[in-house]
Amino acid sequence: MVILGIGNVLQKDDGLGVYAATYLNENYRFSKEIQIINGGVEGIHLLNIFMENDHILILDSIGLEDKPASIYAIPSEELSGHGLNSGGAHEIGVLQCLDMLELQGKPIPKALVLGIIPFEVTFDIALSDTIVEAFVDYVGVALQYLEKHGITHKEKETLTTLDEIINRAKDPSGVMI
Repeated sequence: MVILGIGNVLQKDDGLGVYAATYLNENYRFSKEIQIINGGVEGIHLLNIFMENDHILILDSIGLEDKPASIYAIPSEELSGHGLNSGGAHEIGVLQCLDMLELQGKPIPKALVLGIIPFEVTFDIALSDTIVEAFVDYVGVALQYLEKHGITHKEKETLTTLDEIINRAKDPSGVMI
């Protein structure tokens, strides 16, 4: 299984998926080998990840009309029906990757977008208070999804805080994952 964090850390709440993927990578050990990838805003350039893996959990903020911090679990076969193709370049890229696989007759991986409605998307390396307050619940839903698919987790002895991860994104020499 692959966990793919999507988003732009330069646009406040849009970077949530990248922060969440980094948080999972740095704070948990998993019972089975999983790969955690910072997909950023790579969009269509992520095609090889979709071609090479049969199960992908996509972490992202999503532009739907709903209360900020609402969490959605959207299976890949339902993505186009949720209006995601009108969102950011990374959302369009995920849909294009799935469409390209289908057009080429290649198998489409089991994929789930775990999305959260952003409170504010603006130029800032941060998360809004609304999204910070929902972060633990969001990560909890991701962990529940993994458990449902036979992957248990254990916290590492030394934990990295969300603030530390966001501050690292502000440092040009900082490494996310």
